[in-house]
Amino acid sequence: MSTLNPFAIAQQQLDEAAQRLGLDAATHELLRWPMKEYHFTLPVKMDSGATRIFKGFRVQYNAARGPTKGGIRWHPEETVDTVRALAAWMTWKTSVVDIPLGGGKGGIVCNPKEMSNGEKERLSRAYIRAVGRELGVHRDVPAPDVYTTPQIMAWMMDEYEVIMGYSHPGVITGKPLAVGGSEGRGDATARGGIYIVREAAKALNINVRNATYAIQGFGNAGQFAATLHPEILGGGTLIAATDSRGGVMNKDGLDAHALVKHKLETGALANFPNSKPISNEELLELQCDILYPAALEGVITARNAGNIKARLMCELANGPTVPDADKILFEKGVYVLPDFLANAGGVTVSYFEQVQNTYNYYWSLDEVQKQLDRKMTDAFKAVYDMAKKSRIHNRLAAYMVAVSRVAEACKIRGWV
Repeated sequence: MSTLNPFAIAQQQLDEAAQRLGLDAATHELLRWPMKEYHFTLPVKMDSGATRIFKGFRVQYNAARGPTKGGIRWHPEETVDTVRALAAWMTWKTSVVDIPLGGGKGGIVCNPKEMSNGEKERLSRAYIRAVGRELGVHRDVPAPDVYTTPQIMAWMMDEYEVIMGYSHPGVITGKPLAVGGSEGRGDATARGGIYIVREAAKALNINVRNATYAIQGFGNAGQFAATLHPEILGGGTLIAATDSRGGVMNKDGLDAHALVKHKLETGALANFPNSKPISNEELLELQCDILYPAALEGVITARNAGNIKARLMCELANGPTVPDADKILFEKGVYVLPDFLANAGGVTVSYFEQVQNTYNYYWSLDEVQKQLDRKMTDAFKAVYDMAKKSRIHNRLAAYMVAVSRVAEACKIRGWV
């Protein structure tokens, strides 16, 4: 695991892009830091009758291209530096897919696994009471993230509407369909990533129908990637998958739908029929054509990057590759689709939800998927062209595309 501070990694990645782009010192310095940051103390009455004090954060990183947007994470080890890093990455993510938003992120230090539904609802409402005046469809729009759900988003939206006194569904995205959610949000992260894999495979002349693929991390994105990969690409053989407790492999192929069903029924991948065990570390170094890191940050380092044998790597997780590993992978010829391009399908469909809420007209599933495909394909093309022209790896190319767009907006506004 990387011991680097995640925000230091985000700044390091920006610094390299800024240098390549020849950004002036003021613009570079402006983009290194959040423009606004809020820290909250949230008193919440627990079921026991005792009051517990929670710490919360909201970072609005940069709003030059539009209102800030980004998830709210609930985690016992949440830190403001993680929230800052993710708000920065969201700024580049919305820019690289060219949607008119900036980047934001929120977090609460808590362990939702130890809380009742009533306690979660009271915490949700306390957070909105603290941050509500800084939110709005033209200011900052939160969404679900680690350990937050569509139900939590619904409570938050309801509290905002209670405070404001009118209907305002677009203030929060990732809501249930019954209260203004969008069709196609559930699988959007994985679907967007696979649209990008399709475009990359064309560029690299990879025959996706005969290609093997492996998935590290079998949560929401990993499960959808397993089943959507052959559906969208017209074929492919899943040879291995892992979750936090280990995983399974079969070089002749695993039935993706049956594996997802097994995971949902048993809570783990272990003991899937006709498979043998494989660890998370072994999966990353497996001989396969396409690798999906879809679990934790910092799993691909200078120590194991040289052992990765996949031809194409699609980062569905946030920050799975540390900066030292990028150069090794590039020199080795592993074609990396970086996280803030590869997993931008989620925020893109969240943006579509915000749009639908704002003009009170809702799209069909087919329309959502068609628009997502168009956005992801255009984003891949912009990054591919930049990487080719500058002879650099894709993460740096994606940064250069994204940062140049944000820098241009800052300059046009007269900020720098």
